[in-house]
Amino acid sequence: MLIPISWLSEYVDLPAGTTGAEVAAALVKVGFEEESLGAPMVTGPVVVGRVLSREPEPQKNGKTINWCQVDVGDANGTGEPQGIVCGAHNFDAGDLVVVSLPGAVLAGGFAISERKTYGHLSAGMICSASELGLGDDHDGIIVLTEYLGEQSAGLEPGQDALPLLGLDTETIEVNVTPDRGYAMSIRGLAREYAHSTGATFTDPALLEVDTPSGPGVPVALRDEAPVRGVPGCDRYVARVVRGIDRSRPTPRWMAKRLTDAGVRPLGLVVDVTNYVMLAVGQPLHAFDLGAVSGGIEVRRAQAGEKLTTLDGRERTLDAEDLVIASGGVPVALAGVMGGQDSEISETTTDLLLESAHFEAVGIARTARRHRLVSEASKRYERRVDPQLAPAAAQMAVDLLVDLGGGVAEEAFTEVDETSAPETFAFGTGRPSAVVGVDYDRRTVVERLRMIGCEVTADRGDAAEGDHGVVTVLPPSWRPDLRIPEDLVEEVARLGGYDAIPSVLPKAPGGRGLTLSQRRRRIAADLLADAGLHQVVTLPMTSAEQWDRLGYPEDDPRRNAVRLHNPLRAEEPFLRTDLLQTLVPAARRNLARGQRRAAVYELGRVVIPHGDGVAPVQEVGVPASAEMLAALADAVPHQPFHAAGIIAGEWERQGWWGPARVAEWSDALEVVLSLASRFGVEVTVEQAQHAPFHPGRCARLVLADGTVWGHAGELHPQRLTELELPERTVAFEVDVDALVAASPEVSTHQDFSAQPHSRVDVALVTDASVPAAALESALREGAGEHLESVEMFDQYTGEQVGEGRRSTAWRLTFRAADRTLTNEETNAARDAAIALAAERTGAEHRG
Repeated sequence: MLIPISWLSEYVDLPAGTTGAEVAAALVKVGFEEESLGAPMVTGPVVVGRVLSREPEPQKNGKTINWCQVDVGDANGTGEPQGIVCGAHNFDAGDLVVVSLPGAVLAGGFAISERKTYGHLSAGMICSASELGLGDDHDGIIVLTEYLGEQSAGLEPGQDALPLLGLDTETIEVNVTPDRGYAMSIRGLAREYAHSTGATFTDPALLEVDTPSGPGVPVALRDEAPVRGVPGCDRYVARVVRGIDRSRPTPRWMAKRLTDAGVRPLGLVVDVTNYVMLAVGQPLHAFDLGAVSGGIEVRRAQAGEKLTTLDGRERTLDAEDLVIASGGVPVALAGVMGGQDSEISETTTDLLLESAHFEAVGIARTARRHRLVSEASKRYERRVDPQLAPAAAQMAVDLLVDLGGGVAEEAFTEVDETSAPETFAFGTGRPSAVVGVDYDRRTVVERLRMIGCEVTADRGDAAEGDHGVVTVLPPSWRPDLRIPEDLVEEVARLGGYDAIPSVLPKAPGGRGLTLSQRRRRIAADLLADAGLHQVVTLPMTSAEQWDRLGYPEDDPRRNAVRLHNPLRAEEPFLRTDLLQTLVPAARRNLARGQRRAAVYELGRVVIPHGDGVAPVQEVGVPASAEMLAALADAVPHQPFHAAGIIAGEWERQGWWGPARVAEWSDALEVVLSLASRFGVEVTVEQAQHAPFHPGRCARLVLADGTVWGHAGELHPQRLTELELPERTVAFEVDVDALVAASPEVSTHQDFSAQPHSRVDVALVTDASVPAAALESALREGAGEHLESVEMFDQYTGEQVGEGRRSTAWRLTFRAADRTLTNEETNAARDAAIALAAERTGAEHRG
């Protein structure tokens, strides 16, 4: 919102010499963000001059210039006439003109200096309107008696011309947040400046409004399909002004204010409606009276109806669009833009002025649907004061009568179906509790009344510091004040955000990270300590990526949540495995010349259940318990996973030896160390699981049978599809499942100082028997003194027969309180072998 300081000063008392920077600082204090400061386009010395003589001098190029002597009083420091060369001819000796002396800077940054031209030393310039930024006329200079009319009386040479022409005005631009629609006007920002500084505010909307002598143009509000159940229009004022003199131009003061506020002057009628909108914040629209002779009807458009708007585009209307119709035909898109068939033309002398209140959400949707954002729609979608329409219409009518020579009809129509704001209870001690600053009761009540609230005390005005509950009725121009927290913000804002101390909150004891959060951090540290680098990827993937990973058509991981508005159309799904997004990260690292890629990610995957479609909750309508339950049910399961990819060298080359390429066992070792760190027993089984190699894939199973994840070498065909090096290994596990299976209190075994006993056994089984089954049987059969079981070798060949395999196991025994005897160790060993033979058919090789 652009604010000319001179215009602002009409509605609020600004101390003499107040700068734009000071006004901006005052508005920032109460919560408005400063966008820019606009200094005057023209800087002095620019003064009034009286032409003493004008001598035409023809030039060889056919052009005639004038050598002038101009009286500029004492502005030049000498009191002598100023010699100036001028190419314009619309003035003569005795005329008062505008003179820019050396040192002045004109519009566009044009600096004035003394220079020799056409054989004369020209000490300045006699200015045209375009050179001063007052218009497009550059053919003739400004003659002040013509330009200012009666205001030119009493002007003296040397007098500063900038205030006379309105060129000394600074402008500031502030950012108005969407909840403060009232501030999209000079009136609203003047009120806020008064709040910040205590200056006296004069409300321009407090003017005497005419009472209609009878009904005017018929107006019907017929909204049969209101958006969100709220009528599209609940107030409509229609006033007629006849006999507008279209030859009358927009007065210079109004055109200058509109220009300074960023609005281009377009003609008296349009300029008046724009002026009132900028002044008080109420959009207006003027119709050619002949085009709406059938009366006004505010209704929803019929699907497929056509309307050509003022920008010349024919638009196909939606059934949700609110339109102004006359004679059954749309003549305007309500609150957004008028129609071409009913616009004010050069021949229009009689007009209908519309001042209405439209519902915010419907206007915002219409403006976006048609990609037609106007100054009116910007204000309506931020909510306009519903009680402002009559005063704004009166202000515009008065200007049209005064400036345009029109006559206002005494009979006019006003339809008012607005409802008053609702009151609510407010505890005056709440601001202190929320903000952390001690606001006494009297201060709270005064600040609420300052912004226009009606405050009814529960027991009169209590003593300072004595808090209680009051009843608050917000003003009509503040529809954003609906709950107590809104009033808390106002109390803090009016005191100045800079007055709120920066105090770090005290962390209450025992409310640190949860057990789950702590263990996720432990997992991240362990994976980093293992030599992997953490990456963070976007959680979107594609069906093509599933194909590259080799997922079968019936793989549940293909059942993913589809985004309605994805960042990339090629990746519309949320990932169901981390490897889906981790693979591209590894590939990018290798493509940039890395000899190895060892990366991991900790993040969520999204597993949908049911149809996964959440119900739509209407904006502004409180959600019911059933709606909240339905929303919660629609949220998909989002477990926390850890995944890693190791490609290329796992151990680098150095003085210690050659490099070693990563193997499937390296991936398995990483995840087993993770389980060990959390004290969770994990069974390793051979499995087939895309995208892993079917013979080099380990399925990790928790004690309760839950599949925790997979680790191993990726399938060679998948590596080709994924553009990864040969023998790349990977893993993916469910961290949430690991945390759930881990004990809440860390478990440990007491260290025993007793010596251990180790025995090795070799067992021959069918090659199909999993090593995990043998390990489980050995552990169970060995008894209470078993400390560890480790497979350290395997053999297949002629000595054990085709389809058979020999595995070697090392069993370590230790007692906590004594040294085990050979007999005890051998007995435990034999029991372990016997149980393994019973369960797996294993044969002991002596």
